[in-house]
Amino acid sequence: MRTAYSVETVRAAERELMARLPEGALMQRAAAGLAAVCAGLLGRVYGSRVVLLVGPGDNGGDALHAGARLARRGAAVTAVPMDPERMHPGGLAALRAAGGRVEEAVPHRADLVLDGLLGIGGKGGLRPAAAALVERIPSGVPVVAVDLPSGVDADTGEVAGPAVTADVTVTFGAYKPGLLIDPGASRAGVVRLVDIGLELPSPQVEALQHADVAGLLPEPTAASDKYRRGVVGIAAGSAQYPGAAVLAVAGALRGGAGAVRYAGPAAEAVLARYPETLIGPGRVQAWVVGPGLGEGRAGEVADLLAEDVPVLVDADGLRGLDADVLRARTAPTLLTPHAGEAAALLGVSRESVEAGRLEAVRKLAAGYGATALLKGSTTLVASGGGAVRVNPTGSSWLATAGSGDVLSGLAGSLLAAGLSGADAGAVAAYLHGLAARLTGGPLLAHQLAEAVPAAWRNVSHP
Repeated sequence: MRTAYSVETVRAAERELMARLPEGALMQRAAAGLAAVCAGLLGRVYGSRVVLLVGPGDNGGDALHAGARLARRGAAVTAVPMDPERMHPGGLAALRAAGGRVEEAVPHRADLVLDGLLGIGGKGGLRPAAAALVERIPSGVPVVAVDLPSGVDADTGEVAGPAVTADVTVTFGAYKPGLLIDPGASRAGVVRLVDIGLELPSPQVEALQHADVAGLLPEPTAASDKYRRGVVGIAAGSAQYPGAAVLAVAGALRGGAGAVRYAGPAAEAVLARYPETLIGPGRVQAWVVGPGLGEGRAGEVADLLAEDVPVLVDADGLRGLDADVLRARTAPTLLTPHAGEAAALLGVSRESVEAGRLEAVRKLAAGYGATALLKGSTTLVASGGGAVRVNPTGSSWLATAGSGDVLSGLAGSLLAAGLSGADAGAVAAYLHGLAARLTGGPLLAHQLAEAVPAAWRNVSHP
């Protein structure tokens, strides 16, 4: 599992470690790891041209010390400072001693550029002096960000103005949330973690990996039958949107529950496609309600929320939800909005949700007393006060009609199979995103559902 920590947490761990180490030792550890990654990217260090964009803080010091190491191996290293009067003195001395140069302008030719302008404490995007340097990076030259792309908020992934887009980010000691959450994650490129010996508490953000998901997948035993494995009910679809019911059932059939029961007006369409579906009232271990319901069916949502079983609420079911009702429930509730639906639930603009996804998903979970799965380019899952889970899989091809219906059915099936709201949401998002990757694109939502078993096998038997 990848775990990410806030700036405050990382800084506290750094202070504790620096108190036990000789002065400058921690920066040298970071610089050594950074230089090693850069050397690997260059292939041949001797004779290569490396440009350092240097800010005034320790981030600039890391870049200067790494540049000194590359210069000692024969690279031609040029440092371009944001503020020549505020360069890290120890790093500058090391670079000059190794034969590196300091220039005011970004050279027109380079084999690699290091972004050491702002560190993890940077807020509000790049200032004009830094932005001017970034604009002059030669086109097509690989960019390596030092700890975090400058202009990205380390705690949230927000990008409030101009920012660096890196090909590789070398981060020190721990992942930062902004490296895992869009829009910051899309600026980070490939993230490489350098261990510098930090001792860290519980994370603020975590991202499941294959092994974590495999450990959560429900597996039938010799004693299992379809009812012991769980029955998921699907309350979805309408005369106008029968396809939503079909797609939610498609996702549910592939989610690990023993049976899928459909309750709604699209039974004929569902049975035509999936004859194994149970139709009509009966016992279920979880409900999925909302995809394609249309308007005027809030009573159905309220009735299902009154049942003492887990309920996943999506799409049209999210309209007009009563937070007091949800907080009073004793069984788990999983809400799966996209940014627009989350904005309506929170009473804010869609733009504010898009810009601050981490804050939004936490507010949803806390305000509604539920697990919240915020769909988007980075899907986030929050539940209670624990770490927010970031989904690392996915594809831009998921932006297609019906893909959310498949996700709802899949997550509901996992709820019925016994997973918690947080686990069901995170595992479903992971499999859903992986299925999209395996399918490629362009894809249709029903193809996504059909690819879930392959994603499941990919995770459980890599």
